[in-house]
Amino acid sequence: MTFKLPLMENNVVAEDRAAVIAFLQGDPILTQSANVRAFEQEWSAWLGVRRSVFVNSGASANFITMAALRHLRGPGEVVVPTLTWVSDISSVLAAGHKPVFVDVDPRTLAMDPRQVVAALTERTRAVFLTHCQGFDGLDDGLLAELKKRAIPLIEDVCESHGATHGGKKAGTFGLASNFSFYFAHHMSTIEGGMVCTDDEEFYQACRMLRSHGMVRESDSPEFRKKWEDAAPDLNPKFIFAWPTGNFRSTEINAVIGRSQLKRLDANNRRRTENLELFLSLLDPKLYWTDYKFDGSVNYAFPVVLKKADDGLRDRLMAAMDAAGIEHRRGNAGGGNQLRQPYLAGIAPPKADIPRLFPVIDHIHFYGFYVGNYPTLEADRVRWLCDVLNAVT
Repeated sequence: MTFKLPLMENNVVAEDRAAVIAFLQGDPILTQSANVRAFEQEWSAWLGVRRSVFVNSGASANFITMAALRHLRGPGEVVVPTLTWVSDISSVLAAGHKPVFVDVDPRTLAMDPRQVVAALTERTRAVFLTHCQGFDGLDDGLLAELKKRAIPLIEDVCESHGATHGGKKAGTFGLASNFSFYFAHHMSTIEGGMVCTDDEEFYQACRMLRSHGMVRESDSPEFRKKWEDAAPDLNPKFIFAWPTGNFRSTEINAVIGRSQLKRLDANNRRRTENLELFLSLLDPKLYWTDYKFDGSVNYAFPVVLKKADDGLRDRLMAAMDAAGIEHRRGNAGGGNQLRQPYLAGIAPPKADIPRLFPVIDHIHFYGFYVGNYPTLEADRVRWLCDVLNAVT
């Protein structure tokens, strides 16, 4: 039997389209309104946080979060991963913080907790941790150290909706968390993202930063009054507290999100079943298979060669191409962010990267991911492993 394996199959289904059609039947408001508010409330209840702010992408969530951190707590150093999406680091730079890079824990693909602790200083404003590809990237020792030092944790959960640590959902452990609802992720609003927090001041700041920095976007009379009293010469409807842009989403995106949220848990269970089957069949002599499985809800299968072998890597890529297995080299986001041109002059010299960051650099050259989604049948997972294990 012949199979194909794209990175993702359409996850905007008939049920979602019907919800949009029903919404459009009347004379609805299409810009941010009641459905956005309802989606924020439903998402907060699902995740287990007090407040959520719906935005137009996961990257926008990153930018708003880092800006809020800067405006409320001042500039400083932010510890960041080297395996992540570009916006995690570019948002740190845009907010005027200094990124401090650490290597990867091969069992979680997240930041090595020991290196994070070693990187903490009196200038550290936050640790910005990415839960990669559905793995739980948290560590109890790191959480305890951050609590002891009163350093905020910010979680990027854009790839890991529903992952858990000790039975508690990722995205509920820190000052704030970011989610993406892009097409390829656990659920989709076409484009969209969410900032989540239990901190009321942070929430009000994010509401304002979502919409031009306008004070009127805060839903707290006390928060608005502080700004209004400080600017009596301005129309209170048009006080712009901080420089930012428009990161709002729309009612249509929220309608799709509300529809998709209803089946997120069931879809995650299927993804986890797929990962368990995948890791049970993958050849541990050829590939990394020792991952932290507990709490994972992977949206992608990690395929990382155990040995640094250019010839074997090239044969693996050729085999996947020939079989119709879509893949991404570098595992996520273009691989080692330190090798990307946007960090020229900020990252260490390339000659030093393999010595300073050996794990992420191995993943950069010898790591891949392929798709894992609820419509992926067990037979295709078995076929995938047969293709991967046959490479010599």
